[in-house]
Amino acid sequence: MAHHKSAKKRIRQTAKRTARNRSLRSTLRTSLKKFRSTMDNGAAEQIQSELPQTHKVIDKMVTKGILHHRTAARYKSRLTVAANQASA
Repeated sequence: MAHHKSAKKRIRQTAKRTARNRSLRSTLRTSLKKFRSTMDNGAAEQIQSELPQTHKVIDKMVTKGILHHRTAARYKSRLTVAANQASA
């Protein structure tokens, strides 16, 4: 266990950041699962209407530091291709 004041503070900060990151990552995963289930069950209009919302969530995770910008670009690209195939 930490004995210095600064080390105790760092432990508190790390716990806060970990909780925030875990929550944001969960939000991202939930959004992706929701979109994928819509692709499996939904109509073409519904898929195309939910795609921008999913892209928005992915972009937010980049700004929060949850995803790397290239990882986000890959996710968005793959989701768009899959959505276009499902709509066609």
